[in-house]
Amino acid sequence: MSPSIAVFGAGPGLGQALARRYAQEGWTVWLVGRRPDPLNLLVKELTDGGSRAHALAADLSDLAAIPTLAKRIGPLDAFYYGLSAGGFTSATNLTAEQFDRFVPLAMHTPIALVREFLPAMLDRGDGAILTAQGGSAQRGLPNLSGPGPAIAAQRNYLQSLEGEVAGRGVYVGRLYIGAAIIGSAWHTEQDNYTGPTVDPAYLAEQLWTMHSTRSPSEIKHPAAPAST
Repeated sequence: MSPSIAVFGAGPGLGQALARRYAQEGWTVWLVGRRPDPLNLLVKELTDGGSRAHALAADLSDLAAIPTLAKRIGPLDAFYYGLSAGGFTSATNLTAEQFDRFVPLAMHTPIALVREFLPAMLDRGDGAILTAQGGSAQRGLPNLSGPGPAIAAQRNYLQSLEGEVAGRGVYVGRLYIGAAIIGSAWHTEQDNYTGPTVDPAYLAEQLWTMHSTRSPSEIKHPAAPAST
């Protein structure tokens, strides 16, 4: 039986690229996102190529629905979580009410998913939890506040989780991205973006390599320049 991964946040860009990368390796892929049509199109692409893939349309901010979703999927060998609420603002203008909008997808949902899927991984002594988020999780930058503090809290949680489960066979891998992902919803909406970009297939390869080698636990793209 092939190993299985759920891609939570299988939208255009990295989520779909990661699904293709794991399908290429013979994994069964569960695609989870809000819009059914893109999910079904990707399922058809993957199954036409001989892979096993399933689509589940779901609102992952609905915590009450996550246990039912987990039962439909069943035990997993790995899952990827790439969702976060967008909408940067300056730290000087950020309000507590605005910040509260970023917390559910940044923290509540991944915690709920870990609670559902981690126990079986620990029982089996093998598994992986993967995530990709913006580089503002690692370092706050002027005018890029809002989601950054929320995903920084997610990073802290995953670091703690890693320390607790690494010795029990579960790998926790984190990728932080300081570039616009080509083809992502955010990138396609920008008319005058002139910053760095990255191919989602490259990032998917990074995550696959991290998982398959179980090292390192965290990567930044672009990589920080070497100190002199």
